[in-house]
Amino acid sequence: MILTAVIVAAIAFAHGASAGNNEDNGHKGPGHVVEGVAFDRYITIWLENTDFAAASADPNFQALTKQGLQLTNYFAVTHPSEPNYISTVGGEYFGMQNDDFTQVPANISTIVDLLEDKGISWAEYQEDMPSSGFTGFQSLNAQGKNDYVRKHNPLIIYDSVATVPARANLIKNFTLFQEDLKNNALAQWIFITPNMTNDGHDTNITFSSKWAIDFLGPLLKNPHFNGPKTLISLTFDENSTGRLQNRVDTVLLGNAVPRSLIGTQDAAFYNHYSDIATIEANWKLHTLGRYDVGANVFSFVAKKTGDVVRTLPDLDKTFLNASYPGVFNSGPKAPLPIPNTSLVVNHRTVLPKIVATWGSAALQKCTTYNGSLVVPSAANPPVLPQGC
Repeated sequence: MILTAVIVAAIAFAHGASAGNNEDNGHKGPGHVVEGVAFDRYITIWLENTDFAAASADPNFQALTKQGLQLTNYFAVTHPSEPNYISTVGGEYFGMQNDDFTQVPANISTIVDLLEDKGISWAEYQEDMPSSGFTGFQSLNAQGKNDYVRKHNPLIIYDSVATVPARANLIKNFTLFQEDLKNNALAQWIFITPNMTNDGHDTNITFSSKWAIDFLGPLLKNPHFNGPKTLISLTFDENSTGRLQNRVDTVLLGNAVPRSLIGTQDAAFYNHYSDIATIEANWKLHTLGRYDVGANVFSFVAKKTGDVVRTLPDLDKTFLNASYPGVFNSGPKAPLPIPNTSLVVNHRTVLPKIVATWGSAALQKCTTYNGSLVVPSAANPPVLPQGC
């Protein structure tokens, strides 16, 4: 009861602070470039629900893979879609195991807070989203089927973004992507989601890979998209079944990939939290104090930043197919997880705003994050300290 009261108070305080401080959010616009160690622009594109074997055997995906660096042990972190999407921008999925209409409280920070703290521009592009900052659950096409869906739009699910107009307006549709591309006005961090047909959710890998190669082919030759230090991650939210390891084919493309690595493979253990960890390392950002701290940084980036790429024990026994209890779990519940504000990785500390919100001794005694490379799941859920 005491912990619950403290958490509620923290939420109320942080929500007010967020509403007051985020209007002037540090977003300096795409013309301002903050140089990174290994890349100056990071673009991630997500496709849907495909096993590693199916993707790696597809001719179009193979053609793209030959142009980049294939990550052969990249894992999604659970099922279904929505928790995977929110994990890659928030370093946690809060036990979610559904695709419900969810609003993550405004005191939960995301990659946006980290980027804006260093003045790095960002944007999302969601195909067929009705309008910038749209917070609705879905948008149907002419046949009455899902076209755009909220569950595939990670940042709009966080109230720290959705309730702040200056931030919400940076979540745009593909029409504005083409406009920003033409004007050489793309941001430094970009998340791209195709519609439910093109991403393979309502079709298959043959369809989505054809979309991917048609979309990326011209862009890889366009310096407004693929500049001298651009890194592009083409990946999947999850595999198609809960029986296999939740391993998804992922390829790193773009001019930031060293020429010596084109057409090669990286077998290190990565997951959706590695995206955040890599971005934090590249731009020497603060961290969220969650599972982003424990994740491996992509190897070629780690060699430049001094991060250690660790080996996961029992990789062959890692599945990550089911969610642990949490506040957004439809079944077993658990308290809102407290970020560990004392975590440090390669001199990167937790964002001061997060420390100010969650750093009290009363809250910190109940954190479950320890910087481990092991990703929790239903099989090995986070364990709250005694008395929490």
